[in-house]
Amino acid sequence: MNKNCCEKKTKRDDEEKKKINNRISRIEGQLKGIKRMIEEDKYCNDILVQLSAIENSIKSLSNYILENHLYNCVTRDLENGKTEIIDELIELFKKFN
Repeated sequence: MNKNCCEKKTKRDDEEKKKINNRISRIEGQLKGIKRMIEEDKYCNDILVQLSAIENSIKSLSNYILENHLYNCVTRDLENGKTEIIDELIELFKKFN
């Protein structure tokens, strides 16, 4: 396990937390909708379309957080001479692919 995941923190203001949590709430709602669709024996194709929408929502949220990470955390670390952030980014991009 990467030690950095538990040692580092990202300070987010209340507005940023609200934006992220709203997106997560929408994703949770989409998942509950699919659960209902399964219980109601909805057509496979319709469920797959909804699953694709969830994948896109999660990817969009991931990209949003990644963008903020690059502009804030990575920039801060590089400005402070902490070049090990580059190795962390390389590992992160490997996980994204």
